[in-house]
Amino acid sequence: MIPFDFEYYKPETVEEALNLYLQLDSERKKPLYYAGGSEIISMARAYNVYTEAVIDIKGIPECNIQELRDNELIIGSAVTLTQIAEANLFPLLGLTVQRIADHTMQDKITLGGNICGTIIYKEAILPLLISNSKVIIATQNGIKQVLLKDVFDKRINLNHEEFIVSIIVDSRFLSLPYLHVKRTKSDKIDYPLITTTAIKDNNRINIAFSGVCNYPFRSILLENYLNDINLERNIKINNIINNIPDQILSDLSGSSDFRKFMLQKILTEVLEKLE
Repeated sequence: MIPFDFEYYKPETVEEALNLYLQLDSERKKPLYYAGGSEIISMARAYNVYTEAVIDIKGIPECNIQELRDNELIIGSAVTLTQIAEANLFPLLGLTVQRIADHTMQDKITLGGNICGTIIYKEAILPLLISNSKVIIATQNGIKQVLLKDVFDKRINLNHEEFIVSIIVDSRFLSLPYLHVKRTKSDKIDYPLITTTAIKDNNRINIAFSGVCNYPFRSILLENYLNDINLERNIKINNIINNIPDQILSDLSGSSDFRKFMLQKILTEVLEKLE
């Protein structure tokens, strides 16, 4: 049970949601956008988040869309992981979200919630980063479309009143050769030691990681090492590991040395299957 009272709003348009947020924020009610709500509920119970008003974006049609249109896949931010997996319009994304939490939680966790939440892994963002996806953002000045990589640096960077309406993936990425590798400490469904997604686009491997550092990332520098035809495989892997963009994560699931060892194995698998 959430240990405080709050007001609940369910707008039907993007404009209504933005206006509600600005009004509630001016009243110092600390509003939060809400879709699946799993993280808000768990954090509120632990007294790590507080709000006097939630704005449920599930009533906004654009946030619930999942369809192919004009050679693009459009997925609304309020679409759940279960819906993504069952539709399977982007097989790599579908496979990735099937390994996030158990099936009960997949019914509640939304795409927007996973990539914008405070949990460090954000695994659903990996296929989106390597497919050069675009993001539709609701702002005070109207709807804007930008590349996902331009608003993601360790986390999604939005103004407080802004929210993600949908994600757009070019349809050519939906059928490219891909690989998803997830290693956990004990169970198939668990936070990752390392999750890696890779896709082969025009003979070049795009790759992104979660669990290596305390944020997910895609690095062009690492991809350049991975795709350098003049380097032997072991040199490629060593160059990648020596140029990880931040400290390798060490926690109860696994030490940094163990993650480094696991990463060597995963990179070997990626090269064997996609090189």
